[in-house]
Amino acid sequence: MGGSPYQLKDDPYSSHSAILSLLGPGEGRRLLDAGAADGFLAELLTGRGFIVTALERDPVQADLARGRCHEVIVADLAEAGPKLPGPFDAIVYGDVLEHLSDPLTALTQVNRHLAPRGVVIASVPNVAHLWVRLLLAAGRFDYADRGILDRTHLRFFTRRTFLALLAQADLAVEDLRATPVPLPLVVPRRLHGKWLHIVHGCSAWASRCWPAGLAYQFVAAARRRPSPGEDTPDGPPRD
Repeated sequence: MGGSPYQLKDDPYSSHSAILSLLGPGEGRRLLDAGAADGFLAELLTGRGFIVTALERDPVQADLARGRCHEVIVADLAEAGPKLPGPFDAIVYGDVLEHLSDPLTALTQVNRHLAPRGVVIASVPNVAHLWVRLLLAAGRFDYADRGILDRTHLRFFTRRTFLALLAQADLAVEDLRATPVPLPLVVPRRLHGKWLHIVHGCSAWASRCWPAGLAYQFVAAARRRPSPGEDTPDGPPRD
């Protein structure tokens, strides 16, 4: 049985680190990992005190996730509603929306199981990254096994269209973070060293300065838009 093609990006500037930072400590809160793959993130969130339900449509990957969290549900995101044991205090869409043909429907259906003051964390790749722009200028749009042009991506997002999607899903963004190219995964491990730490830190700084063009991924923390007269919930945990 093979493992997942995706893995935890554990460097301090990665999308996974941003997700963990935005969520804060679990403290027994109920969390749905939507599109959990083999449960690598669900396992880490469980270790941080969350009661994690993993939602994964691939039965092979779902089997790998069993035992790494509280519960695993095998279902497509857009059709999972009746199977979800909500409400959840947090729902995480980590690198999953770009794999869906209709991400808005999935967000709308799954978010019905979000607790009134619950938080949604979502991350997507930025197709307007400078490297992709240069490829387009050269007349190229080459799919790859991983990365922004992963061949399994069905939808592509820029900063503007990502925010528009969340707004259409009736979510108010409270924090939006830009992450750099994951150099620790790109550079062979034998070449890692102080130089990589410095270059990666500079890349992270640059992605924050020009997120539209240098962000590799965007990570958003959002909550349901309050109804008229409803109190606005507190923002997500910060560093």
